[in-house]
Amino acid sequence: MGKKDKNKKKGKGAEKTAMKTDKKQAARQKKMLEKLGEANIADIIQLLEAKEGKIEAISESVCPPPTPRSNFTLVCHPEKEELIMFGGELYTGTKTTVYNDLFFYNTKAVEWRQLKSPSGPTPRSGHQMVAVASNGGELWMFGGEHASPSQLQFHHYKDLWKFALKSRKWERLTAPNGPSPRSGHRMTVSKKRLFIFGGFHDNNQSYHYFNDVHIFSLESYQWLKAEIAGAIVPSPRSGCCIAASPEGKIYVWGGYSRASMKKEADRGVTHTDMFVLSQDKNAGDADNKYKWAPVKPGGYKPKPRSSVGCTVAANGKAYTFGGVMDVDEDDEDVHGQFGDDLLGLRFDLPDMEIAGDPK
Repeated sequence: MGKKDKNKKKGKGAEKTAMKTDKKQAARQKKMLEKLGEANIADIIQLLEAKEGKIEAISESVCPPPTPRSNFTLVCHPEKEELIMFGGELYTGTKTTVYNDLFFYNTKAVEWRQLKSPSGPTPRSGHQMVAVASNGGELWMFGGEHASPSQLQFHHYKDLWKFALKSRKWERLTAPNGPSPRSGHRMTVSKKRLFIFGGFHDNNQSYHYFNDVHIFSLESYQWLKAEIAGAIVPSPRSGCCIAASPEGKIYVWGGYSRASMKKEADRGVTHTDMFVLSQDKNAGDADNKYKWAPVKPGGYKPKPRSSVGCTVAANGKAYTFGGVMDVDEDDEDVHGQFGDDLLGLRFDLPDMEIAGDPK
């Protein structure tokens, strides 16, 4: 009896210590923000939303190329020879700027145009966007994050947006039971459904990586209650590669996460594994029932990487380019090794290859 009570007190003591640590970190951050003269992130987001609300009319004009940035989205127009770019962020080493500008690049005219439309999304990076041909063309976007200028504060979004390419209007969807706030997730579209996988949430004091799957119907405009069977699932991660095969299977490869290694220290993990998500045909009504299976692709063996660009071409192959892997990481600094190879994945084998390699 006494031993049980003793263990219980130990547990309470650990909880109290964690709470004290969180309070100290919060107090320290508050002092730093006051010194910098930076507003609370919630107030920053509120001001940005008010700014979007003041835009009264749709405007579109020829413009210079977009300014330097990272973690934006770039998709192809479903009907025209255009590229569509939204958002992103720029970090100068001392200050972060986050964008919500929407650009169209005409590949024939070699021309950039910027479009402004009332009541659109606030600035963000690390979000995801896909384009579909329905109703004259639509853009669908989910999540992302907004970092304060000092990068001491982060706001993660859980909003779902649709942009109608015909009317040039934004619409925010408010369907319940969607994913939690996150960025660094991945999204693809297959058979009139959006598939969202993974991502992370970071408030600069603690972080969490995800490996959940969320499915949104582009027909009913509802989040579906997807059931994932089996014990085999990808480990939590962000920045992975996701692609839908012509048959409707969803492939996930690579990505990044952090894991605790010792007291008050953790390390980044760059993943090399591949998984496929498919409907569970043995589960009776299989429409919303899925299962993961590991995949061991043949062919070329690429180096570990995350933050990879990925798209599926008209020939049915998935193509990826670039990516980064942390190397020489210590408690104070991290150095990245960046890739510059173009890889192709055949879904029928599956088989990885260096795209364009005459061999």
